[in-house]
Amino acid sequence: MILNAIYITAATLVTISILVTLYRVFKGPSMPDRVIALDVIGIQLISLTALFCIILNTTAFIEVMLLLAILAFIGTVAFAKYIEKGVVIEHDRDR
Repeated sequence: MILNAIYITAATLVTISILVTLYRVFKGPSMPDRVIALDVIGIQLISLTALFCIILNTTAFIEVMLLLAILAFIGTVAFAKYIEKGVVIEHDRDR
């Protein structure tokens, strides 16, 4: 009973931290700050999903956590490439 209250409190705090991090995404002074904030939101969503797995006593969301991790990684790599080169996908071919 007490553990469920602790888990729900932790989920609430993670949700609040996601909202605070969203402020950095929209207000960030530079593009790298926004990329890092998006990566942090991805990590927070993974932890929130893990908390839901614990609260609901199920393993049904393990695949969701893996998918979120993959999407966060791909998004971070794409943003890093955009910051470095200005484009994500290069269209020029060597003929």
